[in-house]
Amino acid sequence: MSPDDKDIEKNAEESEAKAATDDSSVTDDSSPEAKEAAAGDETAEKDETAEKSSARGEESAAGEGEKSAEDSPDGVEEEEEEEEEETAGADDPPATGPAHEGEELYGLLAEFKSPGDLVSAAEKVRDAGFTRWDCFSPFPVHGIDPAMGIKMTILPWIVFAIGLGGLGGGLLLQWWTNDYNWPWIVSGKPFFSIPANIPITFETTVLASVLATFFGMWALNKLPQVWHPFFKKDRFLRVTDDSFFIGIEAADQRFRRGETEELLNNAGAEAVERVYIDPDPAAKKMPKPVLAFIMVTSVLALVPFALVAKARADRSPDPHVHIIPDMDFQPKAKSQTANDLFYDSRASRSDVTGTVARGELKADDHFYRGIKSGQWAAEFPAQFDVSQSTVERGRNRFNIYCRPCHGADGKGGGMIHRRAMKVPQQGWVQPSNLHQANIVRQPHGQIFNSISNGIRTMPGYATQIPESDRWAVVLYLRALQRSQNAPVDDVPQQNRKDIR
Repeated sequence: MSPDDKDIEKNAEESEAKAATDDSSVTDDSSPEAKEAAAGDETAEKDETAEKSSARGEESAAGEGEKSAEDSPDGVEEEEEEEEEETAGADDPPATGPAHEGEELYGLLAEFKSPGDLVSAAEKVRDAGFTRWDCFSPFPVHGIDPAMGIKMTILPWIVFAIGLGGLGGGLLLQWWTNDYNWPWIVSGKPFFSIPANIPITFETTVLASVLATFFGMWALNKLPQVWHPFFKKDRFLRVTDDSFFIGIEAADQRFRRGETEELLNNAGAEAVERVYIDPDPAAKKMPKPVLAFIMVTSVLALVPFALVAKARADRSPDPHVHIIPDMDFQPKAKSQTANDLFYDSRASRSDVTGTVARGELKADDHFYRGIKSGQWAAEFPAQFDVSQSTVERGRNRFNIYCRPCHGADGKGGGMIHRRAMKVPQQGWVQPSNLHQANIVRQPHGQIFNSISNGIRTMPGYATQIPESDRWAVVLYLRALQRSQNAPVDDVPQQNRKDIR
Protein backbone atom coordinates (compact mmCIF):
# COMPACT_ATOMS: atom_id res chain seq x y z
CA MET A 1 0.00 0.00 0.00
CA SER A 2 1.34 3.41 -0.95
CA PRO A 3 1.69 6.29 1.54
CA ASP A 4 -1.21 8.09 -0.07
CA ASP A 5 -3.50 5.11 0.51
CA LYS A 6 -2.46 4.99 4.20
CA ASP A 7 -3.34 8.67 4.67
CA ILE A 8 -6.71 8.13 3.07
CA GLU A 9 -7.49 5.20 5.42
CA LYS A 10 -6.35 7.14 8.52
CA ASN A 11 -8.58 10.10 7.64
CA ALA A 12 -11.51 7.75 7.15
CA GLU A 13 -10.97 6.19 10.65
CA GLU A 14 -10.80 9.63 12.33
CA SER A 15 -14.02 10.67 10.61
CA GLU A 16 -15.78 7.52 11.82
CA ALA A 17 -14.55 8.05 15.42
CA LYS A 18 -15.76 11.64 15.46
CA ALA A 19 -19.09 10.57 14.06
CA ALA A 20 -19.45 7.98 16.83
CA THR A 21 -18.73 10.62 19.52
CA ASP A 22 -21.33 12.95 18.06
CA ASP A 23 -23.87 10.13 18.01
CA SER A 24 -23.28 9.34 21.69
CA SER A 25 -24.06 12.93 22.63
CA VAL A 26 -27.52 12.55 21.23
CA THR A 27 -29.94 11.59 24.06
CA ASP A 28 -32.66 9.04 23.75
CA ASP A 29 -35.32 11.69 24.29
CA SER A 30 -34.22 13.55 21.14
CA SER A 31 -36.93 14.27 18.63
CA PRO A 32 -37.26 12.23 15.43
CA GLU A 33 -36.42 15.33 13.43
CA ALA A 34 -33.12 15.75 15.29
CA LYS A 35 -32.21 12.08 14.76
CA GLU A 36 -32.98 12.34 11.05
CA ALA A 37 -30.87 15.49 10.70
CA ALA A 38 -27.98 13.86 12.51
CA ALA A 39 -28.18 10.82 10.25
CA GLY A 40 -28.18 13.05 7.16
CA ASP A 41 -25.08 14.91 8.33
CA GLU A 42 -23.32 11.61 8.94
CA THR A 43 -24.15 10.34 5.45
CA ALA A 44 -22.93 13.57 3.84
CA GLU A 45 -19.62 13.39 5.69
CA LYS A 46 -19.10 9.79 4.55
CA ASP A 47 -19.85 10.67 0.90
CA GLU A 48 -17.43 13.59 1.01
CA THR A 49 -14.71 11.40 2.50
CA ALA A 50 -15.29 8.73 -0.14
CA GLU A 51 -15.04 11.28 -2.96
CA LYS A 52 -11.75 12.58 -1.61
CA SER A 53 -10.43 9.05 -1.31
CA SER A 54 -11.46 8.24 -4.89
CA ALA A 55 -9.77 11.36 -6.23
CA ARG A 56 -6.58 10.58 -4.38
CA GLY A 57 -6.72 7.02 -5.67
CA GLU A 58 -7.09 8.16 -9.28
CA GLU A 59 -4.13 10.49 -8.94
CA SER A 60 -2.08 7.68 -7.45
CA ALA A 61 -3.10 5.29 -10.26
CA ALA A 62 -2.20 7.88 -12.86
CA GLY A 63 1.20 8.37 -11.28
CA GLU A 64 1.86 4.65 -11.27
CA GLY A 65 0.67 4.39 -14.91
CA GLU A 66 3.10 7.06 -16.06
CA LYS A 67 5.91 5.36 -14.18
CA SER A 68 5.10 1.94 -15.66
CA ALA A 69 4.83 3.44 -19.16
CA GLU A 70 8.29 4.91 -18.81
CA ASP A 71 9.71 1.60 -17.65
CA SER A 72 7.85 -0.56 -20.27
CA PRO A 73 9.27 -1.27 -23.85
CA ASP A 74 8.03 0.69 -26.89
CA GLY A 75 6.32 -2.35 -28.37
CA VAL A 76 3.61 -2.38 -25.65
CA GLU A 77 2.12 0.88 -26.87
CA GLU A 78 2.10 -0.31 -30.51
CA GLU A 79 0.39 -3.57 -29.49
CA GLU A 80 -2.32 -1.61 -27.66
CA GLU A 81 -2.86 0.52 -30.79
CA GLU A 82 -3.15 -2.58 -32.99
CA GLU A 83 -5.68 -4.09 -30.56
CA GLU A 84 -7.70 -0.87 -30.68
CA GLU A 85 -7.66 -0.95 -34.50
CA GLU A 86 -8.76 -4.60 -34.61
CA THR A 87 -11.66 -3.96 -32.24
CA ALA A 88 -12.70 -0.78 -34.08
CA GLY A 89 -16.08 -0.88 -35.82
CA ALA A 90 -16.56 -1.10 -39.53
CA ASP A 91 -17.49 2.56 -39.89
CA ASP A 92 -14.85 3.87 -37.45
CA PRO A 93 -12.24 6.25 -38.89
CA PRO A 94 -8.80 4.80 -39.65
CA ALA A 95 -6.71 4.24 -36.56
CA THR A 96 -3.87 6.67 -36.11
CA GLY A 97 -0.76 6.38 -34.05
CA PRO A 98 2.92 7.13 -34.16
CA ALA A 99 3.44 4.83 -37.19
CA HIS A 100 0.51 6.18 -39.29
CA GLU A 101 -0.28 9.49 -37.65
CA GLY A 102 -2.10 11.74 -40.09
CA GLU A 103 -2.27 9.02 -42.77
CA GLU A 104 -5.47 7.90 -44.45
CA LEU A 105 -6.18 4.23 -45.04
CA TYR A 106 -5.89 3.53 -48.78
CA GLY A 107 -6.90 -0.12 -48.71
CA LEU A 108 -5.79 -3.69 -48.15
CA LEU A 109 -3.10 -5.64 -49.98
CA ALA A 110 -3.32 -9.44 -49.94
CA GLU A 111 -0.59 -11.81 -51.18
CA PHE A 112 -1.25 -15.21 -52.78
CA LYS A 113 1.25 -17.94 -53.58
CA SER A 114 0.08 -19.12 -57.02
CA PRO A 115 -1.90 -18.01 -60.11
CA GLY A 116 -4.64 -20.50 -59.27
CA ASP A 117 -5.07 -19.02 -55.80
CA LEU A 118 -5.18 -15.55 -57.33
CA VAL A 119 -7.96 -16.52 -59.76
CA SER A 120 -9.95 -18.26 -57.02
CA ALA A 121 -9.63 -15.28 -54.69
CA ALA A 122 -10.55 -12.87 -57.49
CA GLU A 123 -13.80 -14.76 -58.03
CA LYS A 124 -14.68 -14.42 -54.34
CA VAL A 125 -13.90 -10.70 -54.29
CA ARG A 126 -15.96 -10.26 -57.46
CA ASP A 127 -18.92 -12.16 -55.96
CA ALA A 128 -18.69 -9.99 -52.84
CA GLY A 129 -19.61 -6.99 -54.97
CA PHE A 130 -16.37 -4.98 -54.82
CA THR A 131 -15.77 -2.60 -57.72
CA ARG A 132 -12.60 -0.69 -56.79
CA TRP A 133 -9.96 -3.40 -56.71
CA ASP A 134 -7.36 -4.99 -58.96
CA CYS A 135 -5.08 -8.00 -59.36
CA PHE A 136 -1.31 -7.81 -59.74
CA SER A 137 0.92 -10.55 -61.14
CA PRO A 138 4.40 -10.87 -62.71
CA PHE A 139 2.88 -12.24 -65.94
CA PRO A 140 -0.57 -12.46 -67.62
CA VAL A 141 -2.75 -15.02 -65.85
CA HIS A 142 -5.14 -17.03 -68.04
CA GLY A 143 -8.75 -16.60 -66.94
CA ILE A 144 -8.17 -13.59 -64.70
CA ASP A 145 -10.46 -11.30 -66.73
CA PRO A 146 -13.66 -13.35 -66.27
CA ALA A 147 -12.65 -14.09 -62.68
CA MET A 148 -12.52 -10.34 -61.99
CA GLY A 149 -15.72 -9.70 -63.95
CA ILE A 150 -13.94 -7.31 -66.34
CA LYS A 151 -16.27 -6.15 -69.10
CA MET A 152 -15.38 -5.50 -72.72
CA THR A 153 -13.25 -2.37 -73.04
CA ILE A 154 -14.58 0.64 -74.95
CA LEU A 155 -11.18 1.13 -76.61
CA PRO A 156 -12.26 -0.48 -79.94
CA TRP A 157 -15.17 1.95 -80.19
CA ILE A 158 -12.86 4.87 -79.46
CA VAL A 159 -10.44 3.68 -82.15
CA PHE A 160 -13.32 3.15 -84.61
CA ALA A 161 -14.73 6.64 -84.04
CA ILE A 162 -11.38 8.41 -84.32
CA GLY A 163 -10.44 6.26 -87.33
CA LEU A 164 -13.63 7.42 -89.07
CA GLY A 165 -12.61 10.97 -88.23
CA GLY A 166 -9.21 10.37 -89.83
CA LEU A 167 -10.91 8.95 -92.93
CA GLY A 168 -13.26 11.91 -93.27
CA GLY A 169 -10.50 14.38 -92.48
CA GLY A 170 -8.21 12.92 -95.15
CA LEU A 171 -10.92 13.07 -97.80
CA LEU A 172 -11.92 16.59 -96.77
CA LEU A 173 -8.33 17.80 -96.85
CA GLN A 174 -7.78 16.49 -100.38
CA TRP A 175 -11.07 17.87 -101.66
CA TRP A 176 -10.45 21.29 -100.13
CA THR A 177 -6.90 21.61 -101.45
CA ASN A 178 -7.36 20.08 -104.91
CA ASP A 179 -10.94 20.92 -105.87
CA TYR A 180 -11.87 24.02 -103.87
CA ASN A 181 -8.89 26.04 -102.72
CA TRP A 182 -6.34 25.39 -105.49
CA PRO A 183 -7.78 23.51 -108.51
CA TRP A 184 -5.08 22.54 -110.97
CA ILE A 185 -5.59 20.97 -114.38
CA VAL A 186 -3.34 17.94 -114.91
CA SER A 187 -3.78 16.24 -118.30
CA GLY A 188 -7.54 16.74 -118.16
CA LYS A 189 -7.91 14.71 -114.98
CA PRO A 190 -10.79 15.54 -112.59
CA PHE A 191 -9.99 17.83 -109.71
CA PHE A 192 -11.34 15.30 -107.19
CA SER A 193 -12.09 11.59 -107.53
CA ILE A 194 -12.41 8.87 -104.91
CA PRO A 195 -9.97 6.32 -106.45
CA ALA A 196 -7.14 8.85 -106.73
CA ASN A 197 -7.58 9.93 -103.10
CA ILE A 198 -7.79 6.47 -101.51
CA PRO A 199 -4.04 6.15 -100.61
CA ILE A 200 -3.92 9.38 -98.59
CA THR A 201 -7.30 8.58 -97.01
CA PHE A 202 -5.98 5.16 -95.99
CA GLU A 203 -2.90 6.71 -94.41
CA THR A 204 -4.86 9.28 -92.39
CA THR A 205 -7.25 6.56 -91.20
CA VAL A 206 -4.39 4.35 -90.02
CA LEU A 207 -2.59 7.29 -88.40
CA ALA A 208 -5.66 8.41 -86.45
CA SER A 209 -6.44 4.83 -85.36
CA VAL A 210 -2.89 4.19 -84.16
CA LEU A 211 -2.78 7.40 -82.13
CA ALA A 212 -6.21 6.64 -80.63
CA THR A 213 -5.09 3.13 -79.67
CA PHE A 214 -1.86 4.29 -78.06
CA PHE A 215 -3.14 7.26 -76.08
CA GLY A 216 -6.52 5.63 -75.36
CA MET A 217 -4.82 2.65 -73.74
CA TRP A 218 -2.75 4.94 -71.53
CA ALA A 219 -5.75 7.03 -70.53
CA LEU A 220 -8.08 4.10 -69.77
CA ASN A 221 -5.39 2.46 -67.64
CA LYS A 222 -4.68 5.75 -65.85
CA LEU A 223 -1.09 5.76 -67.03
CA PRO A 224 1.57 6.91 -66.52
CA GLN A 225 1.37 6.46 -62.73
CA VAL A 226 4.81 6.88 -61.20
CA TRP A 227 3.48 6.77 -57.62
CA HIS A 228 1.08 4.39 -55.87
CA PRO A 229 0.49 3.65 -52.18
CA PHE A 230 1.31 -0.03 -52.78
CA PHE A 231 4.85 0.98 -53.75
CA LYS A 232 5.57 1.68 -50.07
CA LYS A 233 5.24 -2.00 -49.20
CA ASP A 234 8.39 -4.08 -49.49
CA ARG A 235 6.26 -7.15 -50.00
CA PHE A 236 4.74 -5.63 -53.14
CA LEU A 237 8.17 -5.41 -54.80
CA ARG A 238 7.93 -9.15 -55.49
CA VAL A 239 4.98 -8.56 -57.85
CA THR A 240 7.43 -8.46 -60.76
CA ASP A 241 9.09 -11.70 -59.67
CA ASP A 242 7.11 -14.50 -58.04
CA SER A 243 4.19 -13.11 -56.02
CA PHE A 244 0.53 -12.47 -56.78
CA PHE A 245 -1.54 -9.77 -55.11
CA ILE A 246 -5.08 -8.41 -54.79
CA GLY A 247 -5.54 -4.81 -53.73
CA ILE A 248 -8.90 -3.47 -52.52
CA GLU A 249 -9.37 0.26 -52.05
CA ALA A 250 -10.97 1.66 -48.92
CA ALA A 251 -12.98 4.01 -51.13
CA ASP A 252 -15.08 1.05 -52.32
CA GLN A 253 -18.68 1.30 -51.08
CA ARG A 254 -18.63 -2.30 -49.79
CA PHE A 255 -15.31 -1.90 -47.95
CA ARG A 256 -15.47 -2.81 -44.28
CA ARG A 257 -12.03 -3.21 -42.82
CA GLY A 258 -12.64 -6.17 -40.58
CA GLU A 259 -15.00 -7.97 -42.94
CA THR A 260 -12.73 -7.35 -45.95
CA GLU A 261 -9.68 -8.69 -44.12
CA GLU A 262 -11.65 -11.77 -43.16
CA LEU A 263 -12.77 -12.23 -46.77
CA LEU A 264 -9.19 -12.11 -48.06
CA ASN A 265 -7.93 -14.45 -45.37
CA ASN A 266 -10.69 -16.95 -46.11
CA ALA A 267 -9.84 -16.69 -49.81
CA GLY A 268 -6.38 -18.12 -49.09
CA ALA A 269 -4.23 -15.04 -48.65
CA GLU A 270 -0.80 -15.71 -47.17
CA ALA A 271 -0.67 -12.19 -45.75
CA VAL A 272 -2.98 -9.16 -45.60
CA GLU A 273 -1.50 -5.71 -45.06
CA ARG A 274 -3.10 -2.35 -44.51
CA VAL A 275 -1.83 0.35 -46.84
CA TYR A 276 -1.93 4.00 -45.86
CA ILE A 277 -1.63 7.16 -47.94
CA ASP A 278 1.39 9.20 -46.99
CA PRO A 279 0.21 12.82 -46.50
CA ASP A 280 3.67 14.16 -47.32
CA PRO A 281 3.51 15.72 -50.83
CA ALA A 282 7.15 14.79 -51.37
CA ALA A 283 6.22 11.11 -51.26
CA LYS A 284 4.03 11.52 -54.36
CA LYS A 285 6.63 13.24 -56.51
CA MET A 286 8.15 11.50 -59.49
CA PRO A 287 11.42 9.75 -58.60
CA LYS A 288 14.41 11.81 -59.58
CA PRO A 289 16.00 9.09 -61.76
CA VAL A 290 12.76 8.77 -63.75
CA LEU A 291 12.45 12.54 -64.11
CA ALA A 292 16.09 12.79 -65.19
CA PHE A 293 15.60 10.03 -67.79
CA ILE A 294 12.55 11.77 -69.26
CA MET A 295 14.35 15.10 -69.46
CA VAL A 296 17.47 13.62 -71.05
CA THR A 297 15.54 11.62 -73.66
CA SER A 298 13.38 14.64 -74.48
CA VAL A 299 16.44 16.77 -75.11
CA LEU A 300 18.11 14.04 -77.18
CA ALA A 301 14.93 13.68 -79.28
CA LEU A 302 15.32 17.31 -80.33
CA VAL A 303 18.91 16.85 -81.54
CA PRO A 304 18.01 15.41 -84.99
CA PHE A 305 15.60 18.28 -85.64
CA ALA A 306 18.26 20.79 -84.60
CA LEU A 307 20.80 19.20 -86.96
CA VAL A 308 18.30 19.27 -89.83
CA ALA A 309 17.53 22.95 -89.17
CA LYS A 310 21.24 23.75 -89.04
CA ALA A 311 21.88 21.90 -92.30
CA ARG A 312 19.09 23.78 -94.05
CA ALA A 313 20.39 27.16 -92.87
CA ASP A 314 24.14 26.60 -93.47
CA ARG A 315 25.95 26.76 -96.78
CA SER A 316 28.95 24.58 -97.51
CA PRO A 317 30.98 23.69 -100.63
CA ASP A 318 31.34 20.13 -99.35
CA PRO A 319 28.85 17.43 -100.36
CA HIS A 320 26.29 16.10 -97.94
CA VAL A 321 27.37 13.47 -95.44
CA HIS A 322 25.82 10.09 -96.25
CA ILE A 323 25.71 7.88 -93.17
CA ILE A 324 24.69 4.92 -95.34
CA PRO A 325 26.24 5.07 -98.84
CA ASP A 326 23.58 4.81 -101.51
CA MET A 327 23.52 4.66 -105.29
CA ASP A 328 25.22 8.05 -105.59
CA PHE A 329 28.54 6.42 -104.74
CA GLN A 330 28.32 3.35 -106.97
CA PRO A 331 31.15 2.90 -109.50
CA LYS A 332 29.02 3.61 -112.55
CA ALA A 333 29.08 5.92 -115.54
CA LYS A 334 26.41 8.60 -115.59
CA SER A 335 25.15 10.05 -118.85
CA GLN A 336 26.84 13.18 -120.19
CA THR A 337 29.71 12.92 -117.71
CA ALA A 338 33.46 12.34 -118.07
CA ASN A 339 34.96 8.91 -117.70
CA ASP A 340 38.69 8.24 -118.08
CA LEU A 341 38.05 4.62 -118.96
CA PHE A 342 37.46 5.49 -122.62
CA TYR A 343 39.89 7.17 -125.03
CA ASP A 344 37.57 10.14 -125.65
CA SER A 345 36.78 10.50 -121.87
CA ARG A 346 33.04 10.32 -122.53
CA ALA A 347 30.81 8.19 -120.31
CA SER A 348 28.01 8.11 -122.88
CA ARG A 349 28.87 5.67 -125.64
CA SER A 350 27.31 5.43 -129.09
CA ASP A 351 26.18 2.14 -130.58
CA VAL A 352 28.87 -0.01 -132.06
CA THR A 353 28.92 0.44 -135.83
CA GLY A 354 27.07 -2.27 -137.70
CA THR A 355 25.32 -3.74 -134.65
CA VAL A 356 21.63 -3.86 -133.83
CA ALA A 357 20.03 -4.65 -130.51
CA ARG A 358 18.29 -7.99 -130.39
CA GLY A 359 14.68 -7.60 -131.59
CA GLU A 360 15.29 -4.03 -132.80
CA LEU A 361 16.23 -4.61 -136.43
CA LYS A 362 12.98 -3.17 -137.81
CA ALA A 363 13.86 -3.92 -141.39
CA ASP A 364 10.30 -3.47 -142.73
CA ASP A 365 10.28 0.17 -143.88
CA HIS A 366 6.60 0.09 -144.69
CA PHE A 367 5.50 -0.91 -141.19
CA TYR A 368 8.17 0.89 -139.14
CA ARG A 369 8.73 4.05 -141.22
CA GLY A 370 5.74 4.38 -143.56
CA ILE A 371 7.91 4.14 -146.67
CA LYS A 372 7.36 1.78 -149.58
CA SER A 373 9.66 1.69 -152.61
CA GLY A 374 11.22 4.94 -151.51
CA GLN A 375 7.89 6.80 -151.41
CA TRP A 376 5.34 7.49 -148.68
CA ALA A 377 3.10 4.46 -148.49
CA ALA A 378 -0.44 5.04 -149.77
CA GLU A 379 -1.85 1.85 -148.20
CA PHE A 380 -1.67 0.24 -144.79
CA PRO A 381 0.97 -2.47 -144.08
CA ALA A 382 0.02 -6.06 -144.76
CA GLN A 383 0.46 -7.12 -141.13
CA PHE A 384 -1.90 -4.36 -139.96
CA ASP A 385 -5.50 -5.47 -139.44
CA VAL A 386 -8.02 -2.95 -140.78
CA SER A 387 -11.18 -3.62 -138.75
CA GLN A 388 -13.76 -1.95 -136.53
CA SER A 389 -11.86 -2.96 -133.38
CA THR A 390 -8.72 -1.33 -134.77
CA VAL A 391 -10.68 1.87 -135.44
CA GLU A 392 -11.83 1.87 -131.80
CA ARG A 393 -8.23 1.35 -130.66
CA GLY A 394 -7.20 4.30 -132.81
CA ARG A 395 -9.98 6.43 -131.29
CA ASN A 396 -8.70 5.58 -127.80
CA ARG A 397 -5.10 6.53 -128.62
CA PHE A 398 -6.24 9.67 -130.49
CA ASN A 399 -8.21 10.89 -127.44
CA ILE A 400 -5.18 10.40 -125.19
CA TYR A 401 -2.39 11.89 -127.32
CA CYS A 402 -4.04 14.03 -130.04
CA ARG A 403 -7.28 15.39 -128.62
CA PRO A 404 -5.73 17.78 -126.01
CA CYS A 405 -4.34 19.90 -128.90
CA HIS A 406 -6.39 19.08 -132.01
CA GLY A 407 -9.73 18.64 -130.24
CA ALA A 408 -12.21 15.80 -130.47
CA ASP A 409 -13.24 16.80 -134.01
CA GLY A 410 -9.63 17.31 -135.17
CA LYS A 411 -10.10 20.98 -136.08
CA GLY A 412 -7.37 22.32 -133.73
CA GLY A 413 -9.58 23.62 -130.94
CA GLY A 414 -8.44 21.39 -128.07
CA MET A 415 -8.37 22.48 -124.42
CA ILE A 416 -4.68 23.40 -124.57
CA HIS A 417 -5.40 25.86 -127.38
CA ARG A 418 -8.41 27.26 -125.53
CA ARG A 419 -6.38 27.81 -122.39
CA ALA A 420 -3.57 29.44 -124.40
CA MET A 421 -6.07 31.88 -125.87
CA LYS A 422 -7.22 32.88 -122.34
CA VAL A 423 -3.63 33.50 -121.22
CA PRO A 424 -2.09 35.90 -123.79
CA GLN A 425 1.39 34.80 -124.80
CA GLN A 426 3.61 35.49 -127.79
CA GLY A 427 4.50 32.87 -130.35
CA TRP A 428 1.49 30.61 -129.81
CA VAL A 429 0.48 28.77 -133.00
CA GLN A 430 -2.88 27.06 -133.18
CA PRO A 431 -2.65 23.29 -133.80
CA SER A 432 -3.35 22.22 -137.39
CA ASN A 433 -6.85 21.53 -138.61
CA LEU A 434 -6.64 17.88 -139.61
CA HIS A 435 -9.45 18.39 -142.13
CA GLN A 436 -7.43 20.78 -144.30
CA ALA A 437 -7.14 19.64 -147.91
CA ASN A 438 -3.33 19.33 -147.86
CA ILE A 439 -3.50 16.99 -144.84
CA VAL A 440 -6.39 14.99 -146.24
CA ARG A 441 -4.37 14.42 -149.47
CA GLN A 442 -1.28 13.22 -147.58
CA PRO A 443 -0.51 9.47 -147.96
CA HIS A 444 -0.95 7.19 -144.94
CA GLY A 445 2.82 6.83 -144.60
CA GLN A 446 3.41 10.58 -144.36
CA ILE A 447 0.84 10.97 -141.56
CA PHE A 448 2.47 7.99 -139.84
CA ASN A 449 5.85 9.73 -140.10
CA SER A 450 4.43 12.98 -138.65
CA ILE A 451 3.06 11.06 -135.63
CA SER A 452 6.40 9.23 -135.18
CA ASN A 453 8.84 12.13 -135.58
CA GLY A 454 6.68 15.25 -135.17
CA ILE A 455 6.36 18.29 -137.39
CA ARG A 456 6.99 21.98 -136.67
CA THR A 457 5.98 22.58 -132.98
CA MET A 458 4.37 19.16 -132.62
CA PRO A 459 6.66 16.64 -130.83
CA GLY A 460 7.17 13.09 -131.98
CA TYR A 461 5.40 10.19 -130.23
CA ALA A 462 7.57 7.28 -131.40
CA THR A 463 8.76 6.56 -127.85
CA GLN A 464 5.22 6.69 -126.44
CA ILE A 465 3.05 5.01 -129.06
CA PRO A 466 3.99 1.62 -130.58
CA GLU A 467 3.98 1.23 -134.38
CA SER A 468 0.73 -0.74 -134.46
CA ASP A 469 -1.05 1.93 -132.39
CA ARG A 470 0.33 4.70 -134.65
CA TRP A 471 -1.19 2.96 -137.69
CA ALA A 472 -4.46 2.63 -135.70
CA VAL A 473 -4.43 6.42 -135.12
CA VAL A 474 -3.93 6.95 -138.88
CA LEU A 475 -6.91 4.65 -139.57
CA TYR A 476 -9.13 6.54 -137.10
CA LEU A 477 -8.01 9.89 -138.52
CA ARG A 478 -9.03 8.75 -142.00
CA ALA A 479 -12.45 7.79 -140.65
CA LEU A 480 -12.71 11.18 -138.90
CA GLN A 481 -11.74 13.06 -142.07
CA ARG A 482 -14.21 11.09 -144.15
CA SER A 483 -16.98 11.87 -141.68
CA GLN A 484 -16.43 15.58 -142.39
CA ASN A 485 -15.72 15.38 -146.13
CA ALA A 486 -17.64 12.31 -147.34
CA PRO A 487 -19.48 12.62 -150.72
CA VAL A 488 -23.15 11.70 -151.08
CA ASP A 489 -22.17 8.50 -152.80
CA ASP A 490 -20.67 7.24 -149.49
CA VAL A 491 -24.10 7.46 -147.84
CA PRO A 492 -26.33 4.37 -148.20
CA GLN A 493 -29.37 4.89 -150.45
CA GLN A 494 -31.87 4.35 -147.63
CA ASN A 495 -30.19 6.96 -145.41
CA ARG A 496 -29.78 9.78 -147.94
CA LYS A 497 -33.27 11.13 -147.16
CA ASP A 498 -32.05 11.92 -143.61
CA ILE A 499 -29.33 14.26 -144.86
CA ARG A 500 -30.14 17.91 -144.25
